[in-house]
Amino acid sequence: MRIAEKITGSQLGYMLFTFIVSTNMLTVPSIMAMFGKQNAWMSVFPAALTGLITIWTMIALGSRYPGLTLTQYSEKIVGKSLSKLLALNYIYYWFVSITTIVYQHTGFIKTLLLPNSPSIVSTVTFLLLCGLAAAAGIEVIGRSNEFLTLLILVFLLPLLVLTTMEADLTQLQPVLGDGIVPVLQGALSPAGGYMNQFFILGWLLPYLNHPGKARKASLLALAGVVLSSCAIVLLTIMVLGPMTSKLSYSFLSVIQYIGIPGSFERLEAVAVSMWVMGCFVKVSVSLFILCLCVKELFGIRNYRDLIPPLTLFSVIGSVWIFRNSADLGNYLVYTFPLLAFFNHTLVPLLLLAVDSLRRKTAEPSLP
Repeated sequence: MRIAEKITGSQLGYMLFTFIVSTNMLTVPSIMAMFGKQNAWMSVFPAALTGLITIWTMIALGSRYPGLTLTQYSEKIVGKSLSKLLALNYIYYWFVSITTIVYQHTGFIKTLLLPNSPSIVSTVTFLLLCGLAAAAGIEVIGRSNEFLTLLILVFLLPLLVLTTMEADLTQLQPVLGDGIVPVLQGALSPAGGYMNQFFILGWLLPYLNHPGKARKASLLALAGVVLSSCAIVLLTIMVLGPMTSKLSYSFLSVIQYIGIPGSFERLEAVAVSMWVMGCFVKVSVSLFILCLCVKELFGIRNYRDLIPPLTLFSVIGSVWIFRNSADLGNYLVYTFPLLAFFNHTLVPLLLLAVDSLRRKTAEPSLP
């Protein structure tokens, strides 16, 4: 497959970081604290193991089938019929992911910023921008994301510094008072739901101009995700304590609480900016990958022809996917980690295992 669009190793690393951190920094602390309580910050480290496994799996598959996406080389591994089913599965997964993120985005903006505006306006305008970005191509998304990631870090780091001024170390006690089990329970959601989102390498590696840089870029992105997640969860617990698990956007509550009177107040506008920029990158990349999956399943020549209808379907899907925020919360806590673990980690591992077995049996036996 000859690809004209190309991204650099640094653009890939920034994209992976923003894709994973964007929608999780405001919501994940509360989910982890539901199980890990005051020790939830420790849950980040065992959860990172799925990230390492996913990176190793996707790079191993990509090196065996250079220039092909996951849905393309799956046909060479499991055959045409099973690869079609796999492509349908990923089309469903990416569609649900996009509509879920857009539903989250619309609810967040409506609750915090535009309570009197119709939700459909935020949904349509946001998806329209994401559709335009996907139509521009992954190279344009990668270049724009370089600037947006640095901007997110410029906003995030001062917030973390201000949070330390309100932090209380006693909120972290007792350390491992209930043993290691709650820490492992707190790791289940990030391990299954977002630390393994590096599986998008299955669609991005063919666009990397120097494939040899994929491992380094991915590991650096994983390190950034682990450090930022640990800092956010740790500081949130130190400020809110037991309230962390009871708030939907716990880190947002921290941002609303901190500040320097008379100088820096109402910092939730900064949180909104980070959320919007991160969601824009995540949905744009997801929509790009969804179009690739549909294109490869039906043999369509140009994925850009699919962007208008799939963007329209995403608008419709984001309206009816959840009845209310309680449904969304139950999905994120209980359903999404299982669905994501199956698609992010288990399926690529099975593909790698089958491919390794086929290669081993195909080797001529030594005399």
